Amino acid sequence: MFTVGEVAERINAVVEGDPNLQLLGFAPAAAAAEGYLTFAENETYLEKADQSKASAILLDGKSKSSTGKTVLRVKNARIAFAHVMQMFFPESKPEPGIHPTSVVESGAEVDPQAHIGAFCHIEKGARIGNGTVIDAFCQVGENVQIGEDCRIFPRVTFYSGVKIGNRVRIHSGTVIGSDGFGYVLDQGVHVKVPQVGTVIVHDDVEIGANVTIDRGAMDVTEIGRGTKIDNLVMIAHNVKIGENCILVSQVGIAGSTQLGNYVVLAGQVGLAGHLKLGNQVTVGAKAGVMNNIPDGEMWLGTPAMPHKEAKRVMVSWLGLPEGLRRIRQLEHELEELKKSLSQK
Repeated sequence: MFTVGEVAERINAVVEGDPNLQLLGFAPAAAAAEGYLTFAENETYLEKADQSKASAILLDGKSKSSTGKTVLRVKNARIAFAHVMQMFFPESKPEPGIHPTSVVESGAEVDPQAHIGAFCHIEKGARIGNGTVIDAFCQVGENVQIGEDCRIFPRVTFYSGVKIGNRVRIHSGTVIGSDGFGYVLDQGVHVKVPQVGTVIVHDDVEIGANVTIDRGAMDVTEIGRGTKIDNLVMIAHNVKIGENCILVSQVGIAGSTQLGNYVVLAGQVGLAGHLKLGNQVTVGAKAGVMNNIPDGEMWLGTPAMPHKEAKRVMVSWLGLPEGLRRIRQLEHELEELKKSLSQK
């Protein structure tokens, strides 16, 4: 429970009303009870917030509440919303220690303030940092390094040699450091190319559930600081992803492709191998990218192309049925004209 003033201090809000009002919780307008804080980032939300039982509103911009509720006015309600959620719904953290069912091999180093859940296996040479939580059934391979204050959810697998930075979150079922998909055809047989590189995940990265990140063939697969990866993403060997990128669900990136900083790949985007995408590139959902993309551009479609060109193509597609109907009509009229001329 927090006062309005305490919340306002956390999010740099201007209070209009009682700063000593006790807030029992934070909820959307439809579910907010008396004593609760709700939020409104536009006029539609504000109307619902005014009609709710909430005692206070986290309000965006210059909008005005018409009900006399206490207001916490902020520049951006969506950003403030994220910080307030962390206040009212802090993530629980288990006590430090190693569960008796887990195996920590000789030569592994687990910080006394780390937590190792049930049935984990920590191989020799692995290092687990201060405040890191590794939930049940995780496999931490030989010489893996995991930094401080990380949260590793159940059933995550780290192959040998992987390096994880600080404050990294990795969700259930993800596999980091599996072999890259590398083969050569020799006399009709696919011969495996040993994958002897590694994976480096830098600070403040979040990786969703059931993601696979392959180790480099001889180099490094690298995920830049602050990048966020959704569920079911596949990142192949030797890929380099810059800082603060967003990869939405079911993205697939082929080997040795490089992404700059602040790249956004929407759902189901596929990138061919050995490409370069510049800084602040955006690729629309289901696009198939087979070319390099310069800084700052938005590409759409399959095959992907600059968004203005892609939109013209899409408009043309929409006109195809009418165009085909018109062509058939003209063909019919031409046949009738030929018949008429042949009879003269």
